[in-house]
Amino acid sequence: MSTAPMPQFPTGFRWGVSTSAHQIEGATTADGRAPSIWDTFARSPGRISDGSSGEVACDHYHRHTEDVALLARLGVSAYRFSIAWPRIQPTGAGPANPAGLDFYDRLVDELLAAGVDPVATLYHWDLPQPLEDAGGWLHRDTAARFAEYAEKTAARLGDRVRLWITLNEPFIHMSLGYGMGVHAPGRMLLFDAFPVAHHQLLGHGLAVAALRTHTASPVAIANNYSPVRVLGDHDADRAAGAAYEALHNRLFTDPLLGRGYPELPGFDPSVIHPGDLDTIATPIDVLGVNYYNPTGVRAAEEGSPLPFDLVPLDGYPRTAFDWPVAPDGLRELLGWLRDTYGDALPPIEITESGCAYDDAPDADGQVADPERIAYLDGHLRAVRAAIDDGVDVRGYFVWSLLDNWEWAEGFTKRFGLVHVDYATQTRTPKSSYTWLRDVITASRPGSAR
Repeated sequence: MSTAPMPQFPTGFRWGVSTSAHQIEGATTADGRAPSIWDTFARSPGRISDGSSGEVACDHYHRHTEDVALLARLGVSAYRFSIAWPRIQPTGAGPANPAGLDFYDRLVDELLAAGVDPVATLYHWDLPQPLEDAGGWLHRDTAARFAEYAEKTAARLGDRVRLWITLNEPFIHMSLGYGMGVHAPGRMLLFDAFPVAHHQLLGHGLAVAALRTHTASPVAIANNYSPVRVLGDHDADRAAGAAYEALHNRLFTDPLLGRGYPELPGFDPSVIHPGDLDTIATPIDVLGVNYYNPTGVRAAEEGSPLPFDLVPLDGYPRTAFDWPVAPDGLRELLGWLRDTYGDALPPIEITESGCAYDDAPDADGQVADPERIAYLDGHLRAVRAAIDDGVDVRGYFVWSLLDNWEWAEGFTKRFGLVHVDYATQTRTPKSSYTWLRDVITASRPGSAR
């Protein structure tokens, strides 16, 4: 961690933290909520590393007032949360569930009363199970259902949510959920999962239009990006790197910005109907960038079903997820977006950035996490450097406010600024929480340096 003072950020820079509904809310059967694909997936033996589920998670559904108070004490200007589609439309279609909308209505009002801007993500992977039973994102109709859900949600909250995000990490949802089977819904389709990409993007475009019938707030999408590090000097290695970059970074960005789809092996264009690409390219106001680490790539071994091999990157510290800690990758990525998309690139907000470590309270009940402080320090400096390079970055959201239920890893990975004892639901701010609070305070105009 640098010992130099944190550089100042532009006036109006948005400081935030992020969470997602299924990872923190719990209350999976309360007030009319029906199962999502993650409820079903977690009930399948062997799917979740510790055998747990999101049935209780952090019990945020009942403790949201306590969590809003944590946000206010932290001093963030924004809170990114997601809305659980199965709370709003338990079957994925039909009228909105009033009790589900009421919960988010209360949450939004409490955030605003605390001086925190609500930033709402419509889809963070919790597809209503009946829609998956009908084909899920492989089925074109799911895009239309998503737009209807967006419209019903914005009709209730559109006057108060300050930034709308349609989808979270559609690449990760496609690749891990439908391609490799390690996330819900657990399908292993490899490149036959490409219709999931198109239908998510189509749903995004339809949802942008639906949102704008009820809100004047900006609209975004949150993509996961990973700068590609080619390991090897052969043409085959460089070709493998280009293939991975097209899949991970360009597949969900080129069409958004009016370029159509990049060339990809196995992509079936028959899923594209006339007018779809125009719908997908409906202008957005912000590009959300989720960044965790770069990816090492080299030529695939003979007989591999993929056109690349993913290989570990040496020379970096590692998180508890065994991900490399590479702040330089964030600056590199932001420069790549600027150089690749030029004037078509909207303003950027870092909508997720964070790290998992094995944090535990000491004998006095305190939770020291110096590794997370070093991570945040380095990544914030990388953002400031990118701004100095001319990239229009307007905000940074830490993943995550709370330790939470980490998908297929269950409760085994802790990303939070706040430690959660899952047995008692006691929240304990970690030393990174205090550090970030002080950084945010010092960033405000008129603060002492």
